[in-house]
Amino acid sequence: MRALLLPILVAVLAALSGCGEGFDTDQMRLCRQAIPPLNPTGAHIEIERATVGPVPRALRLLYRAQLGDGVARHRSIDCLFAAESNGLGRPNLIGIASDGRPMPDASFYFLRRFYLEDRVEPPPDPAALSTEDLPAIPSGLAYGLQQGLSSLPAAAIYGLLAAAYALVYGLTGRIILCFGEFAALGALASVIGVALLVSLPVSTPLTGLVAAFTVAILVAALHGFAMGRFVLRRLERASGQQILIATIGLAIAMSEYLRLAQGPQLRWLPPVFNTPLRLAHAGDFIVTLNPLATVLTLLGLGAMLGLVQLIRRTAYGRAWRAVAQDEGTAALFGIDPRAVRDIAVVIACALCGMAGVIVTVIYGGMGFAGGFTLGLKALVAAILGGIGSVSGAALGGLFIAGFEALWSATLPIEQRDLAVYLLLAIVLIWRPGGFFGDAELTPRQV
Repeated sequence: MRALLLPILVAVLAALSGCGEGFDTDQMRLCRQAIPPLNPTGAHIEIERATVGPVPRALRLLYRAQLGDGVARHRSIDCLFAAESNGLGRPNLIGIASDGRPMPDASFYFLRRFYLEDRVEPPPDPAALSTEDLPAIPSGLAYGLQQGLSSLPAAAIYGLLAAAYALVYGLTGRIILCFGEFAALGALASVIGVALLVSLPVSTPLTGLVAAFTVAILVAALHGFAMGRFVLRRLERASGQQILIATIGLAIAMSEYLRLAQGPQLRWLPPVFNTPLRLAHAGDFIVTLNPLATVLTLLGLGAMLGLVQLIRRTAYGRAWRAVAQDEGTAALFGIDPRAVRDIAVVIACALCGMAGVIVTVIYGGMGFAGGFTLGLKALVAAILGGIGSVSGAALGGLFIAGFEALWSATLPIEQRDLAVYLLLAIVLIWRPGGFFGDAELTPRQV
């Protein structure tokens, strides 16, 4: 029976892969938006189903057009998308056929150029969400609720990176300023992992997400092991300023390394499982929840909670706390401080890789230079929560995400990053140990 387990599993995964729609939600929405110009003004469009078109890379939508005189017609539209060499770039709409008749090149150009693209507002979507059967709430509450729901992935990202800072700082008392670049490394590794899976018969959105997380975590952990062994170990007795300069140089080197690996263009993943769930409405404004963002947020928060439990309840956690409190005494009791630090760096970099995957899946991609700002904000979160405390740093990440959501909902969004850094300056002046730490960052010299 065990010999048959692997073939059965492969067959099931292959069957699941055949059930995939093959087109992401952005492609389907773009094809739906091209339907209204093909019908008389005022026609009511009802999408019936989506299927594959008559040629490769073509999406066919079957719909029902209700005219003003009550006559209903069943029609179809075929949208042809360009192929990409690596299967990961965003495909462009290159052709349309209505009821099986290809649209002339000139008509298609004007439709795409002046209706689908060059508009102040997006064209109407026949399958847009309706407000029927939704509870009505005040507009201010609806807008604030939407901002809060949209900030959930950011809370997981900041929390993971802040926990990484705290995990290493608690042992060494040093800040590692290249964790943002490790998140960018995880983002690129996730794209590579999905690219390797695309050519296999088990390629589905779910297996793609699993491959993205697996490859990103492994690659980030491996690079973190190299950083701990060849950089941090050589600076064990160095001052905090020397560690800071060394990790800044490492961050610059990693950014250039990523630029050479992926090129200057952005590598992105197509959106999956992002059909919004309607929650409430205020007039025409509908509060929605992204199911994939919610799942990834819970995954990130679960990883943070798992790290806290690792520190509190496991043998490694006891060793970590012992080295954090008194390295010399811990060594007398048989604990190897070097091994504890090496494992902490690997775990921290793995968390950064996971954060990079969340950035890529939710926001589409992350450039080679995108890690600096992300790492700096996470450092602010770690300091706010108490940089020597893993649980405090994770809460600090949640606080920064909530602060950004509140600022975005009430004040000019272009000044949001400035407000975050100003908050860091205020905390460093009045309470360097953070909200959950001591009033002083280090003990006073007597």
